[in-house]
Amino acid sequence: MTKTQLVNLVAERTGVTKKLAAEMVDAFLDAVVEGVRKDGEVRIQGFGVFKVSERKARTGVNPRTRETIRIPAMKLPVFKAGSEFKKAVR
Repeated sequence: MTKTQLVNLVAERTGVTKKLAAEMVDAFLDAVVEGVRKDGEVRIQGFGVFKVSERKARTGVNPRTRETIRIPAMKLPVFKAGSEFKKAVR
C-alpha cells in the first residue's frame, strides 16, 4: 500500500476529505518521527514499537577494491510488530 492509498482509505473510513485525511496521515507520521527522535521509541499497544537501534562501529571490505574500510557507528530506526498485528497478518 502506498501513502496515497492509505490516505484514500483513511478518507473513506472516516468520511473526511482526502485533503484532511492526508493532513492526518502526515501528522501521525511526523509524530512518530518526532517521538522516536526525542524519546527513543513510540509504543502503540497491539500494533508495535518504533525505536532507535544502535549499530557499533565495525570493519568492512570494499567489494570493488577489496580494501578494508572502517564503518562508523550509527543509529537506525526499526519497527517491531506487536502481537495483535502479527496475528492479523498470519
